[in-house]
Amino acid sequence: MAEQDKFEAYWRQNLTYIIILLSIWFVVSYLCGIIFADSLDTIRLFGFPLGFWFANQGSEVIFVVLIAVYVRLMNALDTKYDVHER
Repeated sequence: MAEQDKFEAYWRQNLTYIIILLSIWFVVSYLCGIIFADSLDTIRLFGFPLGFWFANQGSEVIFVVLIAVYVRLMNALDTKYDVHER
């Protein structure tokens, strides 16, 4: 694989990861926390209505989890394309 092709494939995969993870965060923080909050309030999580939980805790918790997932994905991608730190 040519160096330029390798570089383009690496960034294409990286952008795919970013789009997917940011889409998940959008769904959790905006849709679940704001748009569907009233509907989700009929479900309880840890004693709190689910819509309230998403608006106050869920988006932050999911964001931290997504950061950890992104780190793992990028470490694997760096290794795959041999651009990892040595």
